[in-house]
Amino acid sequence: MKYGASMVSLIEELGAREVAAFVWVEELEAKSAELTARLEGEREVWSRLRVMRETVAQVLSELSGQDVAQTASLREPVAAEEPVKAEVRVVGAVTVPHWREGFTTDVLPDAYRDIVEVIADAPGPMHAKQIAPRTGLPAVTAKIEGTRGKLKRLVEHGWLIEDQPGRFAPAHPAPGGESANSRNDNR
Repeated sequence: MKYGASMVSLIEELGAREVAAFVWVEELEAKSAELTARLEGEREVWSRLRVMRETVAQVLSELSGQDVAQTASLREPVAAEEPVKAEVRVVGAVTVPHWREGFTTDVLPDAYRDIVEVIADAPGPMHAKQIAPRTGLPAVTAKIEGTRGKLKRLVEHGWLIEDQPGRFAPAHPAPGGESANSRNDNR
């Protein structure tokens, strides 16, 4: 009988360790989603700076009448002391334009457009955990955190407002107070 009691406590210990491992996995998934969103934002900044530098070099070359070879140094980035090797392969960058008068959600990438339309159709401000399932994503931590990153980018670009921490609402009401989806249905 001595083994029966120890087997029960062993099973309880394994159950407790399983729960702790699950919690740790959930925390790591949330951190991973947050870092992925931050990485996407930094890639966008890097891409814009690269394009801006190349454009300025081209304009300066055209204005001064110099040979393109003479302005090559303007087009080449300054090398770091030690080269940085990227471990992540960049396939493409998603760009979210800054909101301007007359813009509709049609200018947004699909995932961002879905988020803005869900919020526009809501009766009030929403949390990321409410939005993710309404855009077709599973309500798991990683997807919610990814949605939160997109929401923050939409706030930074003027499409949404964060009236209270974690609560998102449209920054610009639709003309006539109609929802984004009803505008799309009228096309």
